[in-house]
Amino acid sequence: MVRDAKSRLQKDLARMSPEENGAMVTTPASIETQLISHLLRRAGFGGTRDEIDRFSKLGYEATVEHLLNPPSVESMPQDIIRRYHVDQSDLRVQPATGANWIYRMVTTNAPLLEKIALLWHRVFATGQTKLIQGKVIVTQLEMFRRLGLGNYRDLLLALSRDPAMLMWLDNQDNHNGAINENFGREILELFSMGVGNYTEHDIYECSRAFTGWTIANTPYNTQKMRNNTARPYGYIAWQFKYDDSDHDHGEKTFLGKTGDLNGEEIVDIICEQRATARFIARHLYHHFVADEVPVPQWPHVPPKDPEAIELMADAYFSSGYSIGEMLRATFNSGFFKSEATRNARIKSPVEVVVGSLRLSGGYEWPTMDVYDASASCGYMGQGLLAPPSVEGWQGGEEWVSTGAMMQRVNYASRIIGDPSRPGVREIIDAVCRSGASRDAETLVDECLRHLGYLELGVETQREIVEFARGQVAQLPQGGVKQRDEAVERAVIAVLQLAVATREFQLA
Repeated sequence: MVRDAKSRLQKDLARMSPEENGAMVTTPASIETQLISHLLRRAGFGGTRDEIDRFSKLGYEATVEHLLNPPSVESMPQDIIRRYHVDQSDLRVQPATGANWIYRMVTTNAPLLEKIALLWHRVFATGQTKLIQGKVIVTQLEMFRRLGLGNYRDLLLALSRDPAMLMWLDNQDNHNGAINENFGREILELFSMGVGNYTEHDIYECSRAFTGWTIANTPYNTQKMRNNTARPYGYIAWQFKYDDSDHDHGEKTFLGKTGDLNGEEIVDIICEQRATARFIARHLYHHFVADEVPVPQWPHVPPKDPEAIELMADAYFSSGYSIGEMLRATFNSGFFKSEATRNARIKSPVEVVVGSLRLSGGYEWPTMDVYDASASCGYMGQGLLAPPSVEGWQGGEEWVSTGAMMQRVNYASRIIGDPSRPGVREIIDAVCRSGASRDAETLVDECLRHLGYLELGVETQREIVEFARGQVAQLPQGGVKQRDEAVERAVIAVLQLAVATREFQLA
């Protein structure tokens, strides 16, 4: 029965794609406004009505530039957070690290930086469960923000020197004469080229090149505890260390190139490959454009849009491996702007949680609510800093299960239905001031505008309007206070029903 329920949910979500569902019903808005709403859902976590209207005046292409190059990067200050949450001072345990990232995503004025960090956290999956303490992964996330839109060579090289990644994939146990292939395999299979573009011999030679790339400031540095993993107490500030005496300086042949290759030269060779450009492009497409099949199927299933992948791959090489230029080409492309691309991705749990919180507000000051938000991501299947394996989260239909869908719907409905949250209060007041409660169609349209110009399918729109019609019919005719309270309840009910729709689960 659970399997049947999941199948029905998957079919329901699939039907919401424009090519299978026909034209979507859109709230009255210009094409520019619809495109910017779409862009903010993909390059961020969605926008409020005011944000979308403001960017609409700026224009689509200017909005793309603003997202790629924000004039400032601000979020709730860490010193304020630490003052109210002692556990977020050392960021050692998962509830603290996950909550701290929620603060960044909900309060940032540069959402694309968090969205790109979320992408690399999925691709370069690193789990706190094995590393025991979370500060090193938080430091890794800072690296993703700093380099995630820049040169891919710089990012991959920084990743190869990142203490969290080296410990996660056991490169501290990769020695001259005792090769550990874990990191060497994953940098090819999951981080750059994908299966089918290298040989087992390439994996071995790649691993040899990364011998001596290890970590300082851990128990590993003492002979007595050489093979022990790091413990949390007293070893927080892990640092990269290159040990030349432990590096294999012998001749190596990797992807057809021979010499005394080191890790940096391996990264150079990887980044020169067309396979790398296509593999990264497919990840960007999956994260920002439309759901792809799970990554393990990529060697056997062609991309959903091969022309889009080639366009991004061309941008990769013409820009000197720039991820930002690949995204600029994507966001300004016809395939990204097409109606078929809108609502073509199932939101990740983090997108559902953060998008709901950015609409509802309530994060003007530190709040214990941040822990519930982080935990809710895990209940839906995406625990922050806790990927299920080195492959990270597959996304797409993998997000859909009976339990996860209940969590997603209940969470969004609870948050958006809470009038004590300042953002929700503003929506309610704005809808009430507009006089939209006079008829059901106007009430629904106004609520959808304030939910980021949410687009609904024809059937869903009809059902919500019918529900709103019943709400309007029950409004009392006399007594100003009594009617105002009833109108507020009606607005909340429509908002909650809207975020419980299949369409709200799509981006």
